[in-house]
Amino acid sequence: MRSLSLALFVLVCLAPLGLATAAGNTNARSASQLYRRHCISCHGNDGRSKTSKGKFSHARDLTEAQWQTEVSDERIFNSIMNGRNVRGNMPAFGHKLKEKEINSLVDFVRRLKRNGQ
Repeated sequence: MRSLSLALFVLVCLAPLGLATAAGNTNARSASQLYRRHCISCHGNDGRSKTSKGKFSHARDLTEAQWQTEVSDERIFNSIMNGRNVRGNMPAFGHKLKEKEINSLVDFVRRLKRNGQ
């Protein structure tokens, strides 16, 4: 009986630590999850912006090799953070995403580059 009480006590004391760790992990969203949630409706699953919403808003084809070569990571970061109204109408995500999440999206966009163009 004493062992059962001790085990229960340890479980009750350690349970909040496990919950805190699990909650922390749910806040760290992967770049692909972020892309699916915030970007896919305009830029499409493949980044080519062939969706109806993407065509209507003149969303950038993120796979275009020349654009990928010419644009800086800083510009991509700023576009995600502050939005763009030059070519189309991209909303700002700075109030929804953390800096680390935006940086992960910049890396994700870089991986969309088409080869051989």
